[in-house]
Amino acid sequence: MVSMKDIAQRCGVSVATVSKALNGQPDIGEETRSRVEQVARELGYMTNAAARALKTNRTYNLGVLFVDERRSGLAHEYFSTMLESFKVEAESHGYDITFINHNVGGKRTSYLQHCLYRGVDGVVIACVDFSDPQVQELVESGLPLVTVDHVFNNRLAVVSDNVSGLEELVRYVYAKGHRKIAFLHGERTTVTQNRLIGFHRACEDLGLEIPEEYIRECVYHDPERCAKATGEILDLPERPTCIIFPDDFSYIGGMNVLNDRGLRVPEDISVVGYDGIHLAKVLRLTTYSQNAVKLGAIAAERLISLIEHPKTTPTDRIMVPGELLEGASVKDIR
Repeated sequence: MVSMKDIAQRCGVSVATVSKALNGQPDIGEETRSRVEQVARELGYMTNAAARALKTNRTYNLGVLFVDERRSGLAHEYFSTMLESFKVEAESHGYDITFINHNVGGKRTSYLQHCLYRGVDGVVIACVDFSDPQVQELVESGLPLVTVDHVFNNRLAVVSDNVSGLEELVRYVYAKGHRKIAFLHGERTTVTQNRLIGFHRACEDLGLEIPEEYIRECVYHDPERCAKATGEILDLPERPTCIIFPDDFSYIGGMNVLNDRGLRVPEDISVVGYDGIHLAKVLRLTTYSQNAVKLGAIAAERLISLIEHPKTTPTDRIMVPGELLEGASVKDIR
């Protein structure tokens, strides 16, 4: 196995210099650092994880708490993209990831117990029931953590700007002449609450009075529930000219109902989605794209900073904006 001594001999420097260069110490010249790193790569040098853990009192392992009630798992494109970005950023800093669950060796355990059992240095929490007592227990522990799309007091959070996202969608369809706008939102979560705020804020600013029956609850990433709500909207005496769906994937259910009723998009009715997954581009669906890649990368970078620099890393809320992607699903009816 290649050692620091081997690198030192090749570079003509001391072992101490090699150690400082590989560990990012500031008292090493950039030319020396680059040379040491290049030789280390050429020789295939890898740090000894066990030795590094003993020296730093860290395992270089990050926990990922991802609970998908609809069991779509990593087939959920938005979250899979975010988690892949989190993984890539973590690995670039020398960290591995472990998924946290309720079981250790077939025995029922809490999320916190699993984190302690695996010895993770910190944990990212995404797509869970944040009111779950076990999630609350984990948040209230001393373990460094970052939440995605949910904010706890005195905890670091990375949040997609859902308020602005819905505002932008409403303003877009309004500019196309639509005044009868329905909103099928997801289940009651922080994400949904913020999207409802954005929806109502835009409608109020634009002077729109939206009937209560135009606003209905669905479930994210659930085409069946979305299909049912779409049917109910279409059965109203005065149906809307545009429907905002909970997310791009759920729109499949709504699309099937529209097709069954002989309604064409956008000729007979306009639709928009949310998330900006690949499916939206295939369907030419106007949608609001969340920056899942940036969300994941920032979550990993800030969690690692919290682990390595706990006294100087603020536990604040980081807002990540997205962008409206114009498809061909909204008719201009001005």
